[in-house]
Amino acid sequence: MHVVIINGSPRVKEFSNTDKILGKFTEGLTENGTTFEQYEVSDRKQWDAIRTAYNTNKNILMAIPLYVENIPGLLLEFLETLAPKNDGTQLSFILQGGFAEGSQLRCGEAYLEILAGELGCEYGGTLAKGDNFSIRFFGEQTRERVTSPYKEMGREFASQGNFKSEACRKFTGPETFPLKIRILVGTMFATVARKSFKKIAAGLGCTKSLKYRPYK
Repeated sequence: MHVVIINGSPRVKEFSNTDKILGKFTEGLTENGTTFEQYEVSDRKQWDAIRTAYNTNKNILMAIPLYVENIPGLLLEFLETLAPKNDGTQLSFILQGGFAEGSQLRCGEAYLEILAGELGCEYGGTLAKGDNFSIRFFGEQTRERVTSPYKEMGREFASQGNFKSEACRKFTGPETFPLKIRILVGTMFATVARKSFKKIAAGLGCTKSLKYRPYK
């Protein structure tokens, strides 16, 4: 099996959480002979090559970050350049975001199933998982721990040919957290996480307070 992988993140590879996830996913994908070619929507110079690969292959996988229920605008712009195929091509998706609960990804997931149909492709399912916001800020060991489960999902996709298995469904994690967990997480975000966000913001050159609301 050969898979065309399209990284739909608008960020360049160096700063793309999606690319780091794909790095681990493709390790598992290729263990038993499956091959792949990967393209980056963030590099407009690749758009012609992506379209060619999309038009000449029948197993396409798009990996997409979800920004508060929104598909990246740059990806939407690229998708508008594609014509429906209607030739038996399968289109599957990896959908990742920052919110940890599966319920936060379902709107995006439903859109992607519709998108596959609009592009004249068979829907190969969506591997959805959140809690990935800080991957690119982690040290090597923590990043390995967070992304390593995607290696098993790469094996699963190579074995099943899609993301429709029970293992893929369970990979998403809890649909919603229990009330006690929600209270705990809320407390953590108001205290420990806020300190972490301040450190990240400072590292990115931000000088304003996180509470700064210029358009309020």
